[in-house]
Amino acid sequence: MTSVPTPIPSRTQFVLEGIKHRILTGGLSPGQALVESELAAQFGVSKTPVREALKTLAGTGLVVMSQYKGVTVRRVDADMAREVYDVRLLLEPEALRRTVLSGASLTAAREALERADGAADTAERSLANRAFHRALYAPCGNPLLGRMLDEVRDQAALVSAVAWAAQPSWDREAGEHREILRLALAGDADGAADALHAHIASFVARAYPPEAGAGDLAAAIEHHAADSGDHAAAPGATAERAGAHTTVAAVAGDPAAPAAVDTPAADTTADTAGTPGAPRPAGAAEGGAVA
Repeated sequence: MTSVPTPIPSRTQFVLEGIKHRILTGGLSPGQALVESELAAQFGVSKTPVREALKTLAGTGLVVMSQYKGVTVRRVDADMAREVYDVRLLLEPEALRRTVLSGASLTAAREALERADGAADTAERSLANRAFHRALYAPCGNPLLGRMLDEVRDQAALVSAVAWAAQPSWDREAGEHREILRLALAGDADGAADALHAHIASFVARAYPPEAGAGDLAAAIEHHAADSGDHAAAPGATAERAGAHTTVAAVAGDPAAPAAVDTPAADTTADTAGTPGAPRPAGAAEGGAVA
């Protein structure tokens, strides 16, 4: 019997996943320039697949294409954080509620949580954390909802990576993950959704506490963005959570201030996860998102 060979990923997909992995694990910082010729040399490809990969990443909001600045990793500021976490608060708990109601298997979520607990470094923990969240919402029964959350999770990783570097909180978040999974496995759809909402909202409250000062996470995010070339980050806002369906508008303050980042074009969406074995540029730091 002849076996069917596993398809080899295209060069564009290989480069896309490699760049995405570096961004989501801290190998590439917000605001960092992405030069086609340098990336082509690092990945051993021509500039064409690099250019196509960057266009796709611009569509997902991970990179920004500017006529004057070229291509850069999307910069982090308070407005971006509000927008991204507002969407997560609106969609992710409902997706989990539907997953639980459908009776879908949560084995992948349990395994991801175990990998996160046993992770050897923050990059491995970050990828396991993302896998945990995805395992909760992906079986919701609505593929479009899953793809939307995939895209928003990528952008959230840019924010949470900086926040966690400023104030590690894995033990707390791991405990929240275990409680979310416990409720989901018990079939408590509403309880699991509320616990997930509280988990996401608590990150926003920590990053944007009342009377934000120079030492809080909001300032840390803006300081990191400034170091990466973003000098127009918005100030931290007041945190206030008022119920199970509060959005970031209530948690993080008034989102009406203009965003300080270039708006990426609404292009195609890449539904791909970071590849642990993807090449890493020399000297790249390890890190990652946990919220």
